[in-house]
Amino acid sequence: MARQSDGEERPGINTSGTAYPPEGPATPPSAAPAGQPPAPPPTPHAPPPRPGLSYSAPAPIAVIPPAPGTIRHGRTLWLASFLAGLAVLVGSFLTRDGHLERLRGVVEQMAPGGDAEAVTTATGIVFWGSGGALLLAILLEAAMLGVVLGRQGWARWALIPLLAGHALVMIVAVAFLVPDGDGASYVLLLWGAELLLALAGLVMFFLPSANAWLKSSRAG
Repeated sequence: MARQSDGEERPGINTSGTAYPPEGPATPPSAAPAGQPPAPPPTPHAPPPRPGLSYSAPAPIAVIPPAPGTIRHGRTLWLASFLAGLAVLVGSFLTRDGHLERLRGVVEQMAPGGDAEAVTTATGIVFWGSGGALLLAILLEAAMLGVVLGRQGWARWALIPLLAGHALVMIVAVAFLVPDGDGASYVLLLWGAELLLALAGLVMFFLPSANAWLKSSRAG
């Protein structure tokens, strides 16, 4: 308000030409319409509920018992068996020229008058097939050995037919992979050691201490 010289207050004029303050009573900006209750004041957001307390104990950590001596000795015997078998295969590979030449004569006796190319192909199939069958038997036994060491008792039963099949493959491969002369005794000695070591290692897996260690995995 601007006070005049006669003492009466009159609304003033600002620089834009409008009077101030505006005439009439000021209304609040958030006044509710007539006939409706006023809006409630905003409430603050409630905090999220706290999680409840858990009284359940955590799951115990499974402790793997150490392998008994029978399992460790059985594993050592099987590994020695694999080494003996691989020694025969490596020796046969290094002396493959002599084996192929000898097998050529065996194939010619079995099929006289055959084509030279066919004889060479059959000789290679016999030699590499025999070595591959023996290597496959060793790999399958090694895989089952790993399963046994993982405390799966059924795998020791699977080793029985695998070892029997390995022995049959050896009997067939005698005519193809056993060289002439003094080398034959070394091959037969290594094959015999391979079978005996594997059999001894298999027996170790069925002893009472090994049986209890394997069955403890199911109890845990």
